[in-house]
Amino acid sequence: MANTPQAKKRIRRNARRAEINGARVSRIRTQVKKVELALDAGDKDAAQAALKQVQPELARGVAKGVMHRNTAARKFSRLTKRVSALA
Repeated sequence: MANTPQAKKRIRRNARRAEINGARVSRIRTQVKKVELALDAGDKDAAQAALKQVQPELARGVAKGVMHRNTAARKFSRLTKRVSALA
């Protein structure tokens, strides 16, 4: 158990940040799933629209530190390749 006021504050802050970061990661995953669902349905217009929403979410995740930049780049690259291959 934390004894110092600083340690107690750190526990409160970490819990608050974990909740925010968890929500952010969840939002990114949801956006990625929307692109994948559109790809599975073969709907190129919906996939492109969803891809445009994914890119800023991934970039925001990297900027906020909840996702590694290479991971975000890889996800976006693979999704872009799949959307462009959908003819």
